[in-house]
Amino acid sequence: MAMISASRRLRRTPFSEGVEAAGVKAYTIYNRMLLPTVFRSVEEDYSHLKDAVQLWDVSVERQVEVRGPDAGKLIQMLTPRDLRGMLPGQCYYMPVVDETGGMLNDPVVVKLSEDRWWISIADSDLLLWVKGVAYGYRLDVLVDEPDVSPLAVQGPKADDLMARVFGDSIRDVKFFRFGWFDFQGRSMAIARSGYSKQGGFEIYVEGSDIGMPLWNALMEAGKDLDVHAGCPNGIERIEGGLLSYGNDMTDDNTPHECGLGRFCNTATAIGCIGRDALLRVSMEGPVQQIRPIAIDAKALPGCDRAWPLMAGSRRVGQVTSAAISPDFGEGVAVGMVRMTHWDAGTPLHLETPEGSFDAEVREDFWI
Repeated sequence: MAMISASRRLRRTPFSEGVEAAGVKAYTIYNRMLLPTVFRSVEEDYSHLKDAVQLWDVSVERQVEVRGPDAGKLIQMLTPRDLRGMLPGQCYYMPVVDETGGMLNDPVVVKLSEDRWWISIADSDLLLWVKGVAYGYRLDVLVDEPDVSPLAVQGPKADDLMARVFGDSIRDVKFFRFGWFDFQGRSMAIARSGYSKQGGFEIYVEGSDIGMPLWNALMEAGKDLDVHAGCPNGIERIEGGLLSYGNDMTDDNTPHECGLGRFCNTATAIGCIGRDALLRVSMEGPVQQIRPIAIDAKALPGCDRAWPLMAGSRRVGQVTSAAISPDFGEGVAVGMVRMTHWDAGTPLHLETPEGSFDAEVREDFWI
């Protein structure tokens, strides 16, 4: 692949200095920012993530801040998930849909107070949609992108590292909850969450100036824990069934097609813009859905386009993310499969740029 030319339009992050010093080898572009994808190698980064602890610069998870008297009303308009029981201090995984029920994003929403929320977004221009809804409905809110850059601490030793910098009370933060913790006189929201199945935290770093002091403090505190710079790992996230917006789903897909029906309370999510469309989907059910796909392969090309899933000469789906798993010794993949062929154990074959491979629909993801 040709190099991507750097410019000011590709924004650096508060942690870029640390990422570069750690020897980053590759980036992708995400929300017009640089997201690291490889440090040592994808396989080495994968093994280290499962054994130790990593710092991830995930500043690309930009925040859409919604504040004002109508903040809660606006947030509910975006999603079919019923937010009425959500309390300050909680984080929710929140499908965001348009008027057709199509997925616009799958962020984590953070409720700071009744009138102040952060939407921690995947890769799309959700800020513009939220601003448009707020303006079109004349809601009493302010919508903007604050100077907040998440830093993830992921891996089985994450609790130990975080306790050294923020105190032992960090261990009491429950999954998808957050608390406020002090670092050098700055209060930071820290949630037990992250884009891996290995456990850890996401620190919502408010103010770019404190980014590198925090990075350096965590690196110093974690030397004997074998802390390394890391990044979301393509192999591990597929094994865990963590979906990637823009890869595994787009606005052509409903949450139900993406296996996210459990996050849709369509009947009670009063005010959701796509509610009427999703009521029909929830009653009739989807005709295709995301499934884990095992591939009989020792090597696979990079999955930079959809690969057809075939039953004989008939296309019955597509694979959108795939990799070879060192721990499971086979190809692991995320696929969108027609209902006629989505049952576990269904044999298929996969067409890739480097040939055809036998594949099978699995019951569950690997971890």
